[in-house]
Amino acid sequence: MIRRTTILLVFMTGVWNAAVAEMRRNPDIVDRGLVREVVDGDTVVLEGAGQVRLVGIQAPKLALGRTGFRPWPLTAESKALLETLTLGKPLRLSYGGRRIDRHGRLLAHLEDAEGRWIQGEMLSAGLARVYSFADNRSRVSDMLALEQKARLVAMGIWSNPYYRVRSASETPRFIDTFQIVKGRVVSAAMVRRRGYLNFGSDWRSDSTVTVAPRSRRLFDQAGLAISAYEGKRVRVRGWLKSFNGPMIEATHPEQIEMLSE
Repeated sequence: MIRRTTILLVFMTGVWNAAVAEMRRNPDIVDRGLVREVVDGDTVVLEGAGQVRLVGIQAPKLALGRTGFRPWPLTAESKALLETLTLGKPLRLSYGGRRIDRHGRLLAHLEDAEGRWIQGEMLSAGLARVYSFADNRSRVSDMLALEQKARLVAMGIWSNPYYRVRSASETPRFIDTFQIVKGRVVSAAMVRRRGYLNFGSDWRSDSTVTVAPRSRRLFDQAGLAISAYEGKRVRVRGWLKSFNGPMIEATHPEQIEMLSE
């Protein structure tokens, strides 16, 4: 019985891997579908195509079976809006970068029959925030603009302290969380080909943004030298880690917004 189960698991894994490989070879294999389920505020399930992650945004997170995980505020509201926008409706999928993630989910922008951009609707309602990656940067500038409009009028998550933009001095309290941080870059430096944007005078303990050598190519392509950030007020988003103080690694330019004085 164990041997038969093992063989079946190997077979099913092979089938799934073959399907994933086919989507990688032909990423436009899924360009439309009917939503049969909404998982949370940024993930839907298409009939016959599996899960689709709304690329470029992050909605409030549900536990979804994770032990000890506390749902973030406004999870129900975010999921309910996505259900209103998509459940039982045909959607068009478009791709602007990597098309499938390590979990086998499609990574797509979604539009309904009227041409409404679903990511844009979620951001405008303040029930998601921008969450971009170096290999999937399509429409990020548009998404940041919509997020900013919702934040200025305290829509949705932006009225809840859980999601507010943090000052650089607050970051030690939020290690291992995704945050949006605002502050002035006191100094910018290159050390062994790695860029550092320091929010304080003591790089051993103050908040820092770092840009790895492999990521600098995207900054160079955008005409952004590391030195260009020195003295500027910026808003940066990412996961806070602890390395000589709180640190966010920026893998692409859209993570760091230069702000007007």
